[in-house]
Amino acid sequence: MEAVACDRQSLCSRRAFLAASCVGTLGLLRPYSALANCAPEDDDPLLLPQPTGRVLRVTPGQPLMSLAATARAARDGDTIEVESGTYPGDVSSWPQSDLTIRGIGPRPRLIADGKDAEGKGIMVLKGRRVRIENLEFRGARVRDRNGAGIRVEDGPVTVSDCAFLDNENGILTGNMKTIEIAIEHSIFDGNGNAEGSAHNLYVGTIASLNVTGCLFAQSRVGHLLKSRAELNSIRYSRLTGEGATSSYELEFPNGGRAIVMGNLIQQGPATENSTVVSYGAEGYRWPENKLVMVFNTIVNDRTTGGTFVRVFEGAQMVTLANNLLVGPGSLSIDSPLESLGNLKVTKKEFADPVKFDYRLQPQSSIMGRAGFRGASISDAQTPTREYVHPASSCPLKGLRALTPLSPGAFQSVAR
Repeated sequence: MEAVACDRQSLCSRRAFLAASCVGTLGLLRPYSALANCAPEDDDPLLLPQPTGRVLRVTPGQPLMSLAATARAARDGDTIEVESGTYPGDVSSWPQSDLTIRGIGPRPRLIADGKDAEGKGIMVLKGRRVRIENLEFRGARVRDRNGAGIRVEDGPVTVSDCAFLDNENGILTGNMKTIEIAIEHSIFDGNGNAEGSAHNLYVGTIASLNVTGCLFAQSRVGHLLKSRAELNSIRYSRLTGEGATSSYELEFPNGGRAIVMGNLIQQGPATENSTVVSYGAEGYRWPENKLVMVFNTIVNDRTTGGTFVRVFEGAQMVTLANNLLVGPGSLSIDSPLESLGNLKVTKKEFADPVKFDYRLQPQSSIMGRAGFRGASISDAQTPTREYVHPASSCPLKGLRALTPLSPGAFQSVAR
């Protein structure tokens, strides 16, 4: 076991930084025993639409009740309920605001089938305060190789319990600095293109990105998650290249403020890039550029080595605390660094790495090594949830003052 040295700093905060409100469940103080207790997160009111209109029903196989026809008829404030089934070629563009589009029952499947809305993808969102729930987007391809399951051109937008499979981009946003996007409990798998110009999730120059409890896996050449947003929160998610040719697992090419907490991040052996997490590779765009990575498990399965975290010169501060680094590789930090409690460990510490179960073994020597909540660890840098596969997260029980915590993404222990 190898310690990776440094100091620490408190996390950044801002009222509109949408991810700062996770709250854990109090329980009995018992060393090393924080357990995942499944429950939904509280919705963030900043992103919720204000439904004031009608409820419109979309039905498969009925042209007059298709998504495309409903998009033309909908008004601000409407709720669109999409019945279960398959919708081949039913692409749509939505200019309305305060809109909810939700699947009813088993997740409806929106398949591009060679069609696109405005040359952009399966669904184009142009209104404000739009919420998308329980829909699958598959097969988006367009002439410029940037087809998206959802193209976001205004916001705020919330995406919940959706799946993005085999598109060029799962979600692609525009570059409006007023856009906020929150994504929870959603799957991004097998998106990308051969040129590497499309990604599982590609967020442009926007105000903020908040990701919680999501699965990003097996992108084709492109990155699992790429964000140019000013504020980024990536929490309690799984980003795993697995056997695919994914490039970066997580990239912030223009810096900004980024909090990365409680994630399992794995680089597969067939990756086309040796770096797992990259920050600032294309130059810093924002006034404040600070990266905070705490309580993550970062795995490099590239046998010839690699770089767990690469930060380019120009960031104001990088904070690394209580992360587990697994496999061959090193850190490359060319900006001021504060870090504490980062450990380089082998896979024998974990329950079943072959199945991506990176909970600690009961006999692991690193349990409780992160210190105590409220003493050595501030509340701002304390995980309150953990990822649950597939594409969910659960609050931790037993978190109170002086609860001992373990480094890495998981506080629950394999039994």
